[in-house]
Amino acid sequence: MPMQRLNLPAAAFDIRQVEGKCKILDPLRRKYVRLTPEEWVRQHLVQYLISDLGYPRGLIAIEKSIDLHGKRFRADVIVHDRAGRAVLMAECKEPEVSISQETFDQIAAYNRVVQARCLLVTNGLVHYCYVADRGFLDQVPRYDEL
Repeated sequence: MPMQRLNLPAAAFDIRQVEGKCKILDPLRRKYVRLTPEEWVRQHLVQYLISDLGYPRGLIAIEKSIDLHGKRFRADVIVHDRAGRAVLMAECKEPEVSISQETFDQIAAYNRVVQARCLLVTNGLVHYCYVADRGFLDQVPRYDEL
């Protein structure tokens, strides 16, 4: 399954066919997951956070379940500080999906529960990063800058 080139640094991934489906190894969840366009974006983003921006892999949660108004949702990526507080939450969309007001509304709603200082929305091609008290930034801050 050829995947679209993204506006994130290239990374090496373990991709294989499992029971007729293309799967990618998620090193944080330690399992193969279905390779969808959104998962392609999520895996690139996580590798970028770890490899380029110094985010500790042990403090990153993928598809973390959150309870919002009695319903269960899954946040794509949540990064915690060493005290367990969320410092960054990311919402990933597939490259063909435009980042819209609806996407910002979604992550803002999730953040009522998560309360991360930094919110990141990406479709792998376009990225928006907002940090409380700093506003929108041109780039994602390093872990030690949060």
